[in-house]
Amino acid sequence: MALTLERVALPYTRGMLEQSPAAPQRPLSRAALAQWWRTWWRSLSPVRQDRFAALAPLAAVLIFMAAIVAAFWYLRVEEGEREQEALRRDIEYAQQRVRLRLLERQEQIMRIARDLSNQDMERTQFGQRAESLVSQYPELQAITWIDERGRVRASHAAPTLAGSQVRVAGEVLKPGATADNFGLTRDLQQPVYAQPAADPNETVPLLQVLVPLNVQGKFGGVVLGEYSIDSLLRYGTPTEVLARYAVTLLDDKGHVLAGTPLPARNRAAQWVPWSAKANEYAVPISPVGNGLVLRAQAYRTSLGVVGSGLFWLVGTLSAMTAWMLIATWRHTRRRMQAQLALVAETNFRRAMENSVLTGMRALDLQGRITYVNAAFCQMTGWSEAELVGQTAPFPYWPEGEYEQLSARLQDELNGKTVPGGFQVRVRRKNGALFDARLYVSPLIDARGQQTGWMTSMTDITEPNRIREQLSASHERFTVVLESLDASVSVAPLGSEELLFANKLYRLWFGSQTGGHLQLVAQAGVLPASSASASGAEDEDGLMGLPADPLTSAHSENAEIYLPELGKWLEVRSRYLSWVDGRLAQMVIATDITPRRLAEEQTARQTERAQSVSRLITMGEMASSVAHELNQPLTAISNYCSGIISRIHSGNITEEALLTALEKTAHQAQRAGQIIQRIRDFVKKSEPNRQLADVAAMVDEAVELADIELRRHNVRLTHYVAARLPPVMADTILIEQVLVNLMKNGAESIAHAGRPPAGRSVELRVVPRQIEDMQVVEFVVQDTGKGLATEVLDRLFEAFFSTKSEGMGMGLNLCRSIVESHQGRMQAENIYNGPEVTGCRFSFWLPLAAPANDTTEPVANAHTPRTIA
Repeated sequence: MALTLERVALPYTRGMLEQSPAAPQRPLSRAALAQWWRTWWRSLSPVRQDRFAALAPLAAVLIFMAAIVAAFWYLRVEEGEREQEALRRDIEYAQQRVRLRLLERQEQIMRIARDLSNQDMERTQFGQRAESLVSQYPELQAITWIDERGRVRASHAAPTLAGSQVRVAGEVLKPGATADNFGLTRDLQQPVYAQPAADPNETVPLLQVLVPLNVQGKFGGVVLGEYSIDSLLRYGTPTEVLARYAVTLLDDKGHVLAGTPLPARNRAAQWVPWSAKANEYAVPISPVGNGLVLRAQAYRTSLGVVGSGLFWLVGTLSAMTAWMLIATWRHTRRRMQAQLALVAETNFRRAMENSVLTGMRALDLQGRITYVNAAFCQMTGWSEAELVGQTAPFPYWPEGEYEQLSARLQDELNGKTVPGGFQVRVRRKNGALFDARLYVSPLIDARGQQTGWMTSMTDITEPNRIREQLSASHERFTVVLESLDASVSVAPLGSEELLFANKLYRLWFGSQTGGHLQLVAQAGVLPASSASASGAEDEDGLMGLPADPLTSAHSENAEIYLPELGKWLEVRSRYLSWVDGRLAQMVIATDITPRRLAEEQTARQTERAQSVSRLITMGEMASSVAHELNQPLTAISNYCSGIISRIHSGNITEEALLTALEKTAHQAQRAGQIIQRIRDFVKKSEPNRQLADVAAMVDEAVELADIELRRHNVRLTHYVAARLPPVMADTILIEQVLVNLMKNGAESIAHAGRPPAGRSVELRVVPRQIEDMQVVEFVVQDTGKGLATEVLDRLFEAFFSTKSEGMGMGLNLCRSIVESHQGRMQAENIYNGPEVTGCRFSFWLPLAAPANDTTEPVANAHTPRTIA
């Protein structure tokens, strides 16, 4: 409203200034302001005038309520200021009374100190005067004479003083607040007021005054006077002040030392605007200073503005006035809203008729056109003037279909309408034809009588074209599915109905759901026949379950064997929403019998290659094995020859004979163990994965490889971490990998011509965590000449070897064995600066799964393949 007022007022004022040059020198008159207001009001549109008129009662209500609130707020503020001023005067008067009382007691204690300094008073006289003062003034609790060394010479305390606060003659001041104040008094040589730290066990907080003794110009001790702060408040504050206010004595931190403060307001009362905070005023008490503050809080004795009858009377009248103004404003607003709604409804209906895409045509009871909308004219190409008033045959009827359309029109006039409408062909003005669907309904006037028929027409040329395309697409899709070399079937969950089955499914299983259910059951996925036992036959047993996570999930694969077909099938299933909204399961079964046969043959070939590789390895180690066996056999021969010669000479005892036979048997056992270990290594056996002890497996491999390494004069060291968990592995195959790697390392060292001190192979077995998986890592490191870059790239390829007599299958088989255990193998050179000082082969095996996970097939673990 302010922007509109400025936009209208400025041109009018500018015109007045142009007509009268002297106008800026004097203010506008009342008549000029009235003329300006009338001009501005007339410049507004009727709608804006109605809006301003509707807002006037609301503005009056707001101004009236603001005036009432401001008046009551002013009265309350004024009353609070008066109460605060009275409180300030009273508390300052009470502060003067307490101050005078403290100064009087200080003067009396200073007289005692002066007599003690002049040595005009003995200990007995001191006790009498202290007793007189303590009994005469209730706020004075104790008077103590302390010499220059901090020792209590004499003391007298009131009976009300706690036992822990009484000072006994002869005791020395303990380190604390009193001792510190004693030192301060000695340094300043003037009276000092102090408040010792409150003891939680003490019931009476005390105020101390220390008056120094000046004996012949030297410090001779102090006279300590102790006041009860509670009694000082009770007897030092005027009774009329105590009756009118809640008076308390506070320390410098705001803690209450004496008196009872007003209770704190609850949290809810803090948000009430008229629940004002209690008036309070605080002033420090001299000569103590800020360490002792006198605070007074005024009791709320008056009812205040809210509690007065005038407030409620004015409030009631104000509420009634506001209610009447609001009622007037609401009535004006409803009338304004009705007018605006009528205009909006008229505009909406007009816009709807002009923008709707459906053609509308009205006929009277004689079949004459009485109304057509813009969409109908646009669809047919004829204008409203050309159509209104026409009778059958209409100009948009195609030639040659007059009889058919006339019959439909007659049925329409007789009330024989089709609820779903009917399809016709319509001719445009340019002669083009299009398909349309007509819906007919009776036209009823305000009195409830039928005056004609209303027809809506929709162009369905494009939907018909799309329907034909969908039909052709469905036919092509069906042909593709029928030609697939895989069985495809779809069945809803919770029902034995078969929604779809292609040609191969019907060839294998027929037209029943049994084959679909058999595939699902053997594949181990959610069965499709999980119907509710208590539900109706036509009711989905899984109704209400969320379908989106199922339909968006990846398909599940499984390989099964069907004896009745004699085939291996790869079964893939996934969930989908059928055209009628039901959750269905699609199963695709592919014949993989040739692939399975090829895989089995490949597995047999691989197993045969592994066995041959072990035989080749032992063949290459034959000389070393022969040398290893020669040692125990030579020892056995020597022991036997020695026994025979000593028996012939008769120079042997039974004990010596028994010892020689035991050594001979030990050497025979050693030879047998070597032969048995070689036999277990090279014998052909079926793959046997079981829980294997890593340490035992490494020991077997080290004993086999150590024979070959000693032949090459290579030192073998190995380290196995303690308490390694078991792995699921074929021990013979893993031993084959370790033996092959250690043997290759020894041969690399021999070819490099390393000196004896630098000929070593190291085997380390430690636990690791790789790709969030706990594994056991095997590392074989040699000191050979390493591998060339082109060799590293092709190291694990089949039939690739750096040896002239090698077949190139050793490392390829090793990697295949490790990967069949879900492990990984890699190789890298060891550098000392730019020089290659050796090679490192490493592979890792995953730990055995927990007991509750051992039933899961190993093939389900999909680990990304990363071979270095």
